[in-house]
Amino acid sequence: ETEKTIDSVLNPNDKSSKKDTQKNTSKNPDVSSPKENAPSKETLKIYSKFDYVPGDKLMFFDDFSKDFIGDFPSKWNTNGSGEIVRLNTTDGNWFEFKPGYKILYIPLVSQNLPEEYTIEFDLLTNGLDNQTSSTAKLTVLIDDNDTFNYGKNYVYAEIPLGQYGAFGIRIKNLINSKVIINNVVTADVRDEVKNMPHISIAVNKNRFRLWINEKKYVDVPKMIADGQVLTNLKFNLSSSVKDGKERLFIKNLKIAEGGVDLRRTLMTEGKVSTNGILFDSGSANIQPQSYGIIRQISQVLLQDESMKLNIVGHTDADGSEETNLTLSKQRADAVKNALITIYNISADRLQTDGKGESEAVGDNSTTNGKAQNRRVEFIKI
Repeated sequence: ETEKTIDSVLNPNDKSSKKDTQKNTSKNPDVSSPKENAPSKETLKIYSKFDYVPGDKLMFFDDFSKDFIGDFPSKWNTNGSGEIVRLNTTDGNWFEFKPGYKILYIPLVSQNLPEEYTIEFDLLTNGLDNQTSSTAKLTVLIDDNDTFNYGKNYVYAEIPLGQYGAFGIRIKNLINSKVIINNVVTADVRDEVKNMPHISIAVNKNRFRLWINEKKYVDVPKMIADGQVLTNLKFNLSSSVKDGKERLFIKNLKIAEGGVDLRRTLMTEGKVSTNGILFDSGSANIQPQSYGIIRQISQVLLQDESMKLNIVGHTDADGSEETNLTLSKQRADAVKNALITIYNISADRLQTDGKGESEAVGDNSTTNGKAQNRRVEFIKI
């Protein structure tokens, strides 16, 4: 019975489990299917303890919805090549990286990275097998410059793609041209990288953490030195990846300034707004990586048993006003149901409302603005 209620939280409008069909691109129909997109009940149980919380001030978001198939994305730069592709069984556009030595992909963020921020993206691979090189990897680099060169100060994490062994996640930093940390964190992520994982990174001053799906693999308290200024995010797909056979795509890159504890904000100010609770497009299905935030809200309610909350949903302007108003209410209800069924919060302490697109805080003509508008508010009653 408990599993049935948990399942209904993830997909309140559909009681059946939907499986993905074979995935491919419009140009190359051999892109294999990852595991089911819809999270299982067991996955939800695990994510209910997920402690990643995204930053609260959006700096950059790109789902590539404004880009044309076959083009290089407009909000990025590179010294190599890449293109937007469409997968026939997955919504939206994906950005395909091309492998190469020192080829870097740089999102054009309008401001330097602050001291505290988070990075998230979805990853999709194809063609990985036991012949994939042990040195095949995706590097996520945080550097001190916006050029196509590695600076004198940086940190990076390498996500391994090889399949014939568990190669671990390499982490490295450079402080004034001197290597301080250069280590491989034991990890077997072979299944994860083949099944559309969600990658999350949190930087809190010196501290660097990395999650793949719900599991935290890296947590280094002094990865970034005091006074070290790292300003730009970059990506590299190693040259050992076989171009055309082994392919890698990303989607939904989100960079947000963080460091604010939602629990403290809610308790002191009586109100908190977040765009970190994500839903499937056009639905009230909560995406699993959102449970870090919902968990924090539950902790406040468990600590202060007298507190009652009004949960208010907001949408962007895609679709009709009537549809968005209904959807915003459904999403608020979904968050309420999650607090009740997963975190055992009493229903009489929670109210819901929806504002649709009527209270926009960002420009709905841009991807950043739309992402800012898709938000959930928690207001103390």
